[in-house]
Amino acid sequence: MLGLNAKDFRLLLIVIAITLLAPFILNPFPENSGLAQFNAGYPDLMQRFVIYGIFAIGFNILFGLTGYLSFGHAAFLGVGSYAAIWMMKLVTLNVIPAIILGVIVAGLFALAVGYISLRRSGIYFSILTLAFAQMSYALAYSVLTPITGGETGLQIKSTDSPLLSNLEPGEIGRANLFGMDMRAGFDLSFGDWLFTINMGYYIAAAFMIIAFYLSIRIFRSPFGTMLRAVKSNQTRMYYTGLNARPYTLAAFVISGMYAGLAGGLLVAMDTQAGPERMFWTASGEVVLMTILGGAGTLIGPVLGSGAIKYMENILSKINKDILHEWFAFMPDGLEDFVITIVYPFIGKGWHLTLGLIFMAVVIFLPGGLVEGGQRIGRLLRGKKAKDDGDKATQSTPAE
Repeated sequence: MLGLNAKDFRLLLIVIAITLLAPFILNPFPENSGLAQFNAGYPDLMQRFVIYGIFAIGFNILFGLTGYLSFGHAAFLGVGSYAAIWMMKLVTLNVIPAIILGVIVAGLFALAVGYISLRRSGIYFSILTLAFAQMSYALAYSVLTPITGGETGLQIKSTDSPLLSNLEPGEIGRANLFGMDMRAGFDLSFGDWLFTINMGYYIAAAFMIIAFYLSIRIFRSPFGTMLRAVKSNQTRMYYTGLNARPYTLAAFVISGMYAGLAGGLLVAMDTQAGPERMFWTASGEVVLMTILGGAGTLIGPVLGSGAIKYMENILSKINKDILHEWFAFMPDGLEDFVITIVYPFIGKGWHLTLGLIFMAVVIFLPGGLVEGGQRIGRLLRGKKAKDDGDKATQSTPAE
């Protein structure tokens, strides 16, 4: 169905179900519970889950299939954001044209960068992409300030009057989808549980589902097979008369367009764009997302982006006061000792926890979180098969 085999279609259905039910799945603890700190079902964070999931899915098409490691993909995220915000400032506050323009401009920029960078491979390719990203950041930060807003970035202001939007003088426009406010939503209360249903999240989620479906089609297509051949042995491809460069350039552009889509959605959810989205750390983050989840897998980048954004927004908010509440049952001396041990790994030190997790994944799970899930599944199936075998042995009389 939809051009997918049974296994891929089941995976797509699982992703759709998890995405639609995310406001409920991510709020497992009651609001008045001490564990409510770990709830992640609020709109801003859920939107980041799916938007950065799109960013990582696109990066995985390049890195996971071809093996080309780009350290400059944040440039396309930033370019897509700037294109989208200018569309909203000048033409219309409808998010669809803004997102489309972000994808197109990011794709064109990726075509130019890829045409030059793909003349080299390996570490030289990575350094070239990093150089382009840092040049883009420098231009946005201090050179092209009339276009980018410099350090403060761009946002919708009361002085903006988009051509196709009927705003009152002095009114600050809001992003919308054919008149429906992106911030619109409502709360559902069930006992002590509170769930937020937000329109902006479901629009971003719809784009993520489409992006995920397209990535499956790319992975299973002859084009995807050629990209795997590039990763496997590019020299052998040249010996057979096949030129790998058009395939790698196409993968680079598609990956850049995914980043542009993510950038446009960031603007649609929060109408502002700044140069920080193009900094090298943002490019490094998407690399971590992909490797942590499982490079070359379909669902891995989504899992990796969700894990990192969860730690960034949840673990980073835990402070000493919260820790004292958690360990208040302990004797004072033991409580202080435990907090002293735990505190460096949360709050501002959440990067330390991320680093340790990343090290563990690279050392013990080269296939990322996906490989971890597969190992657990095999272990459970093996245990079940062993139990079934033991039962059969016990119930079958010896001959």
